[in-house]
Amino acid sequence: MKDDTTHPFRHSHEDAAAADRIPDTPQTRAPAYRLAFTDVDFMMREELRPVRLQLELLKPQMIMDERGIESTVVMFGGARIPAPERRESARTPFLAELSRYYEQARLFATAMTRRSMESYGREFVICTGGGPGVMEAGNRGAHEAGGQSIGLNIVLPHEQAPNEFVTPDLSFNFHYFAIRKMHFLMRAKAVCVFPGGFGTLDEMFEALTLIQTHRMARIPFILFGREFWNEIINWERLKEAGTISPEDVELVSFVETAEEAEAVIDGWDYTGCG
Repeated sequence: MKDDTTHPFRHSHEDAAAADRIPDTPQTRAPAYRLAFTDVDFMMREELRPVRLQLELLKPQMIMDERGIESTVVMFGGARIPAPERRESARTPFLAELSRYYEQARLFATAMTRRSMESYGREFVICTGGGPGVMEAGNRGAHEAGGQSIGLNIVLPHEQAPNEFVTPDLSFNFHYFAIRKMHFLMRAKAVCVFPGGFGTLDEMFEALTLIQTHRMARIPFILFGREFWNEIINWERLKEAGTISPEDVELVSFVETAEEAEAVIDGWDYTGCG
């Protein structure tokens, strides 16, 4: 990250280094003597949660600003969906069939990244959760196109790591789900949702709610796989029950292929966004 060293004050890096070279005494060994910003125990205190939330918001924001990233294309989807060449590893036959959406995600990310490179990587940058499955397909497509892509990972109880295709300088890690979700949508110029599980549904409905309630500008909201989504969500029943308005369903576009998703974005009027 870029650092401002033009001010006349002694830099925090200098004092942090100097603090490591002080004499070893009972006073200097005491936790109270540690510099607050280098004291991990202090930073992990319950009372410091607001500061940690702020730091998780600021760090990716500053890095993406410094990289000149102005807009993203967000890709949500199942971590368990295998690549077509690995479909035999799927847990169920249905999951193996869904591998076709891995391929569509890869092709879509490739196309969007080529478009992004026309703006020197500032616009339409692919952004995923940084994990396996559909997320890997998105980052892989961007990598194969020769462009950059973002991965917003989160620490989970089971061991996990970013997929190998995320641009290293744009591979982030989060503790707070809420801040991660903010970063998914802060620069979003389109949201594409592929078949998935609880995490995908959570991300999809939170973003849809923000658009429905006008807390976020309306942007292309593209669902890959009409049959899948119509089987797991009874949109018509929601309308009949009156729990959503009839026009709320129109917030979503259904597609089957990368080309169809591109057409939705190409036909979108972005003048009212932002």
